[in-house]
Amino acid sequence: MQTRTLGSHGPDAGPDSGLKVSALGLGCMGMSQSFGARPPRAEMVTFLRAAVERGVTLFDTAEVYGPFHNEELVGEALEPVRDDVVIATKFGFAFDEAGTQTGVSSRPEHIRAAVEGSLRRLRTDRIDLLYQHRVDRDVPIEDVAGTVRELIEAGKVHHFGLSEAGVSTIRRAHAVQPVTALQSEYSLFWREPEEAILPALAELGIGFVPFSPLGRGFLTGQVTAATQFGEGDIRATLPRFEKEALQANLALVDLITSVAERKGATVGQVALAWLLAQQPWIAPIPGTRRLERLDENLAAADLQLTADDLAELDRASASVQVHGARYPEAMQKMIDR
Repeated sequence: MQTRTLGSHGPDAGPDSGLKVSALGLGCMGMSQSFGARPPRAEMVTFLRAAVERGVTLFDTAEVYGPFHNEELVGEALEPVRDDVVIATKFGFAFDEAGTQTGVSSRPEHIRAAVEGSLRRLRTDRIDLLYQHRVDRDVPIEDVAGTVRELIEAGKVHHFGLSEAGVSTIRRAHAVQPVTALQSEYSLFWREPEEAILPALAELGIGFVPFSPLGRGFLTGQVTAATQFGEGDIRATLPRFEKEALQANLALVDLITSVAERKGATVGQVALAWLLAQQPWIAPIPGTRRLERLDENLAAADLQLTADDLAELDRASASVQVHGARYPEAMQKMIDR
């Protein structure tokens, strides 16, 4: 597996700065929620260890996934190989006594408590990359960054990240504690980060970790106009996957398919290879629970797209207007812009 370094390409970056990760990481959320019934835990432990054997070193989780179940799963699976992997997790949500998520919270005392909980569940003494999961408009980002800086000084955290943050927030946080990586959605299906986010990251030397790089399965070629999303599948609630929007959006998959057939690759491999070709400091984290899909995704790191291929994909993406919002309105309001 090829490697990439997050947060090491800025004007002030030293040779040992940044975080070295596999070119493709693994998003672990779906092993605990959002895509139907939760698989058997032992099965997912075996799967995660198989990913390590294949060269994956970046594993993405969060306290809110489950909640808490996903960190426990990742901690159990990766404990025997802890020094060989990079674990990224996130704070930023509040929970009631029953463990139900009740909103956002990035108060300093909440961050510190969240980190202690994550360390325990992950069976580790340090978090390699700690993200603020969602921006808390009630807490100045300077206070958040300052708290994470203290955790870094204490050795409990190694790198600071943000998720779904806007340019102003990124700049303010970075001025207090250098940000190693931003995690947000980015793919041929969703190219908004190109407008302002990517130029800012390039300027500041911050790496980018795209989640949903396959559009929540849309860019795998496995979703059709007849696909039914079952109980517990988040896509059943997303405007992009409503019947009329889905049918219109499939025009993009048709265009990518022509490139995939010419390259002897799958639609998903072409979509991931396109992302990897955008910048050397981009490390996508496609999520899957199936070994055959993992192998397919990882092979994308070796797929070479020519300048003509990339131009064709750019034209294809530009020619299809994506129908439907990313999230329902309540979730959309939580995104910082």
